[in-house]
Amino acid sequence: MLVGRLGLESARIPHADRHGLLWLGRGNLIVNAGTLHFLAAGTQEFTSGDYQIPFQGVSMILLGPGTTISHDALRLLARHGTGLIAVGEDGVRMYSAPPLGPGDSALARRHAMVWATGSKERIRLARRMYAWRLGEILPVKGDIAILRGMEGARMKETYKILAERFGIQWKGRVYDRQNPHAADDPNQAINHAATAVEAAATIAVAATGTISSLGFIHEDSANAFCLDIADLYRDAITLPAAFQGVRDFQRKPQVTLERHVRRQCGVLFRRENVIPSMIDRIKELFADEDVS
Repeated sequence: MLVGRLGLESARIPHADRHGLLWLGRGNLIVNAGTLHFLAAGTQEFTSGDYQIPFQGVSMILLGPGTTISHDALRLLARHGTGLIAVGEDGVRMYSAPPLGPGDSALARRHAMVWATGSKERIRLARRMYAWRLGEILPVKGDIAILRGMEGARMKETYKILAERFGIQWKGRVYDRQNPHAADDPNQAINHAATAVEAAATIAVAATGTISSLGFIHEDSANAFCLDIADLYRDAITLPAAFQGVRDFQRKPQVTLERHVRRQCGVLFRRENVIPSMIDRIKELFADEDVS
């Protein structure tokens, strides 16, 4: 046993009193004398050196590329309920999430209660998310299929407008799940960007402890709620990242289209604070739901 470890293990800080996310990349996360340390190799965010990590005051640590973590560090984080997720650069991929949750089940219970109440309540929350995204409240009448159709009609025009803004030739949204590489560059770029934004949404869902499989707009996927949250950012993040990625690929074709798009997603994630924004949206979505 390391000196001071028992004292650290006995300390508990509620997640409501903690800071949110801590991003670490290119370095080693270890335990030394009962304290979590990050040995940074040096990046734009961290100069090289030995940093003590106040993990008891952080809700979740996100490990980017180039990081290693000791088994002792995993044990210490788990003991204090500090979440750990391995992610791609700037959160454009999500590889694992042990352990999950913010420390209490309040949001999860709200989520489950609203979802289980019936189709009327599910449509009410779907309309709320569409209103956030489209800037207008869609009609009350109609089922989810009608709402999706209305959103799809609006998106056709959005694709055209954004493609024109970025100087991209747009022939329409075409995607064959069986042969995704058959699509033209703009459609492939949208697929890559959507995957990155879904990863960010998955991180936000994990951080809030809500239930990824209980969606309100999407239904069949095990990540249905993550897709719901990701779609809130389609106009502001997904499509701009995709079309800017196509422009970058045209200028530098020696770098893959996917890489260009992922880099652009990372830039937007940092600049627009996308993941913290997603967390706030999830909390707002269920803010007025009572838990009995």
